[in-house]
Amino acid sequence: MPTTAVFLQKSCLQHRYIRTRDDSHIVERPERLRAVNVGLAAAVARLEETTPAASGSTTGASSSAASTKPDEEDELAKALGKLQIASSSPRGPVFFIHSDASVDLLNHPAVKFVHGDIERDVYLESLKSWAKDSQDKVAKGESEIPEGYSQGDLYLCPGSLDAIQGALGTVCEAVDAVLRDEPQPNQAFVAIRPPGHHCGEDTPSGFCFVNNVAVGAAHAHLKHGIQRVVVFDIDLHHGNGTQSIAWSINEETYRQKLEVEHGAPAGKPGLQVYYGSLHDILSYPCEDGKAELIQTASVSIHGPHGQHIENIHLEPYTSEEEFWETLYAKRYSRVLDKARAFLDSTGGANDDTLVFISCGFDASEHEYPSMSRHQRKVPTSFYYRFAKDAKAFAQQYAKGRLISVLEGGYSDRALTSGAMAHLTGLAHDDETGVDENWWSLPNLTALEAATKKRRGGRPSQTVPPEPWLARTVEIFASIDSSHAVPAAARAPIPPSSRTLRERKPPSSASASSTSTKASPATSPGKKDEGKAGKRVTKGQPVAPTSGSGSGSEGDLTDVRSGTASEHEGESVSARKLPRVILKLGPAPKA
Repeated sequence: MPTTAVFLQKSCLQHRYIRTRDDSHIVERPERLRAVNVGLAAAVARLEETTPAASGSTTGASSSAASTKPDEEDELAKALGKLQIASSSPRGPVFFIHSDASVDLLNHPAVKFVHGDIERDVYLESLKSWAKDSQDKVAKGESEIPEGYSQGDLYLCPGSLDAIQGALGTVCEAVDAVLRDEPQPNQAFVAIRPPGHHCGEDTPSGFCFVNNVAVGAAHAHLKHGIQRVVVFDIDLHHGNGTQSIAWSINEETYRQKLEVEHGAPAGKPGLQVYYGSLHDILSYPCEDGKAELIQTASVSIHGPHGQHIENIHLEPYTSEEEFWETLYAKRYSRVLDKARAFLDSTGGANDDTLVFISCGFDASEHEYPSMSRHQRKVPTSFYYRFAKDAKAFAQQYAKGRLISVLEGGYSDRALTSGAMAHLTGLAHDDETGVDENWWSLPNLTALEAATKKRRGGRPSQTVPPEPWLARTVEIFASIDSSHAVPAAARAPIPPSSRTLRERKPPSSASASSTSTKASPATSPGKKDEGKAGKRVTKGQPVAPTSGSGSGSEGDLTDVRSGTASEHEGESVSARKLPRVILKLGPAPKA
């Protein structure tokens, strides 16, 4: 029975950089989702090898319904149909959902709970306005991001609003699916962008404009009565926005508790959030050494003032044995231990609990060197094993209900390998059957070759020799829509301010003089100067003669522009053209 849903959102591809045509330095790009989809497809192809195929099952709906009782079948099929399951879903524990969910930033309770203001939603209104006006701003040579916000890691375009609202809608849809009374899915992976964990209540930063996980948690609280949320953040960078929002939510809940203890009428219980993060303290947002950011990314507090925060700094390692036996077992797993202590102290295992993973892949061993320049990395298998551990945690405390949401990760290989390992950990229930060599470097290289883009954005049509690669290509073709999204409008190239210098036709005397100087005895490097005016090919620029100007680009004259072409035509006509003789073979015999 499928237990893990993967949510895809096509509108997230519309968030593009338009400030200039050069986006080579932009790492938060739409292509990130393509790389993630390759990894997801590869995970499913491998998992199918370990899972007996459902008889006659080709879609997620039919394979799910086949495992239910007859009286549940219609209702379940109806619910799955609403989720728009991909038409060629895999055979195994995973099914894909192509979501078209969206929220209105100004009219959604969970969004307003996290990012709204008491009197007026100033930030949300501003965000909508920035995206709407972005193309006009850029066309005028201005930045679409207002002054005072980071210009280096924030960008918007008109399609960004659809991407942001679609991302939030998809997270909320995943929450609804996981918290339904239906037997599946228990877990969900939500592949969306832009990321969210750096965005506070009204402080966009680090590619993030809204906090996807925080809004998902608020939606679970407001709509489904979830009272306790656990957030595991495994991005390379500290989720300062998520921690800030969690702190504010916990502060309000703690204040309400104190008021009730002192005689105030009891109302609906407030939300409590545990935030546990593994991150590099040397990287963004702490890389500039600002005391308040470093302190925030280092605090650990459990209970006082109603706060439940655990921050653990990544460390370099010299071998995988050291990573697993020392770092992971003795240090990094503390984020799970402290989450257990949080839930144990607030009621233990209960129906009111939901687990999130802020899943960034930028700590991967395969990330760009410029991103992981402090050597605070993790092996790819970390994403597999942490997913399994978080899943076991959710099964113990939250009826298995866990939602992982994509955050960072920028190189294709980091995203592909991380997504492959992570989904394998979420979806696979047994200790047997999984080979961590699935994401070894040779296999990743073969996977990249099999799914390499061809014209139109689709993978190569060459059928890979290995069955798992062939199956990966088949699944990938059914889930990826990056090739179908039209390119976003780009900023127009402003007209050139350079002017071309007109040249007067040379007099016969000067032409004769120039011709005399251009003799075979002319020194190397000077021999062609005098012939510049004569070597004219129609439709090509004409190089200036020596002494005719500075020799800069502005001195070139286009012979296609009226007067210049007429002048140069006189020189061309004076040249003798060679006679061409065509030699024919003997005449054919009659």
